[in-house]
Amino acid sequence: MVGVAIITLGALGLIFGGVLAYAAQKFAVEIDPKVQMVQEYLPGANCGACGYAGCAQFAEEAVAGTAPITGCTPGGSAVAGKIAELLGIAAPAAEARKVAQLVCLGDCAVAKEKFTYHGVKDCKAALMFGGGPGACSYGCVGQGTCVQSCPVDAITMSDKGLPIIDKDACISCEKCVAACPRQVIDMVNVNANYYVRCKSQDKGKQVREVCALGCIGCGICVKKCPVDAIKMDGNVAVIDGNICNNCGICAEACPRKTIT
Repeated sequence: MVGVAIITLGALGLIFGGVLAYAAQKFAVEIDPKVQMVQEYLPGANCGACGYAGCAQFAEEAVAGTAPITGCTPGGSAVAGKIAELLGIAAPAAEARKVAQLVCLGDCAVAKEKFTYHGVKDCKAALMFGGGPGACSYGCVGQGTCVQSCPVDAITMSDKGLPIIDKDACISCEKCVAACPRQVIDMVNVNANYYVRCKSQDKGKQVREVCALGCIGCGICVKKCPVDAIKMDGNVAVIDGNICNNCGICAEACPRKTIT
């Protein structure tokens, strides 16, 4: 009886295997070779920065012409150029790579706190308690939501409560930018070395009361910049990384050392 059972199971296995093999051939979906090549060009991060479910879908849409070939921000101009060459279309103009940059210096050593937070390690959750523990309503909340959002572990938390972003590891997916409830992470030109590390729109007196390094809107950096790369956005200065020549005059002139 055991032998019969084994033979029967073996026969059924062969039958079902044959059926599955036939079905695989009968209903196989042919993949465009160009789609496969585009997938090989992509970094394979599946970060979703392109707006699609992953690299495979982006490759399909790019070949179909329904997605911009510049859609892969981690791949940048290099990947876009390869896709353009494959599809026989004009290559886009090369653009400087952008990386995530924390625009806040308000760690626990320089920024005042209203209270000590002991809740869930999430910035949005912390803001539900009296607008967050920080006295500055524009500063980094410091609970590491950006760290959790990064798909390549390019962000870590310092021992003073601020995120540290590894520019070399950053793939420009912008997930940390979307995750930050205070919008204190910007995408900046990787070739620019100077940034105004503050987003506070409070008046100078209010800024001094809550942070030792916050921008007070004095405008000295604007006047000192030799290439007009700095403008005032309300009460805070902003440096245009596409114009900045990295001379460092603004950093030297800033009385608050907000420009780093």
